[in-house]
Amino acid sequence: MNIKIPENIPEAAEKVLIHLLKGNENFAKGNPTTKNMTIETLQKYALYQEPFAVVLSCSDSRVVPEIIFDCGIGELFVVRVAGITAGPNVIESIEYAVKKLKVPLLILLGHDDCGVMKYAIEHFPDKTGDFKSILSCVYPVLKTGQTNVCNNAFAREHTKWVEETLLSTSEIIKNAVSENKLYIAKCHFDHNTGLVNFID
Repeated sequence: MNIKIPENIPEAAEKVLIHLLKGNENFAKGNPTTKNMTIETLQKYALYQEPFAVVLSCSDSRVVPEIIFDCGIGELFVVRVAGITAGPNVIESIEYAVKKLKVPLLILLGHDDCGVMKYAIEHFPDKTGDFKSILSCVYPVLKTGQTNVCNNAFAREHTKWVEETLLSTSEIIKNAVSENKLYIAKCHFDHNTGLVNFID
C-alpha cells in the first residue's frame, strides 16, 4: 500500500483505515475480495450491527462506499447525501454511529465531478428556488469572484468545511475526537484511478 497514513491517528482508527485503504486498492486494481454479501451475512446481523467505520459520502451513483472500499454487509455505516452536505439529519446520523455504535473512524468522502459543486459555482451567490438547503451548506465555502474555481478543488475545500462544521456543531463528535475515540479522515475519490486520497 503506497498511501501514507496520517500521523497522530488513534490505534483503533488506524487499523480500520488501513483495512479500508487496502480494500480500495483491491477495487482500483479490479480484484475485489469481499465475501460478506450473502443472505447468510445478513441473517447473522439480523438483530444487531457492529460497523467499524462511518462514511459520509455523496448520493452520486458513481460513489458507492461499500464497493469503493471492498466491503460487505454490516461493515460500514454509510450516510449518503448530495454533496456530502452536513444538515441536521446528516449530523445526527453520524452522531448515532459515533455514540451508539462506537465507530472509531469517520470518513468524509468527496469526489470528482460533483454535480452539487458545479451547480453551486454556477449559481453563487444567488438564492435559487431549488436545492436551498443543499446550497446553504455549500455556499459558505465559496467567495465572491470565485466562479471560475475547479469543481474538484472546490469539492476538496468543501470537505474541509464539513469537518469544521461537524466539530463546531456537534458535541458528540467534538468530544469523541478530543478523547481520541474518533478520527476524522478527509478524503477525495478520484474517478479516473478509483483511488481514495487524503486531503491535507
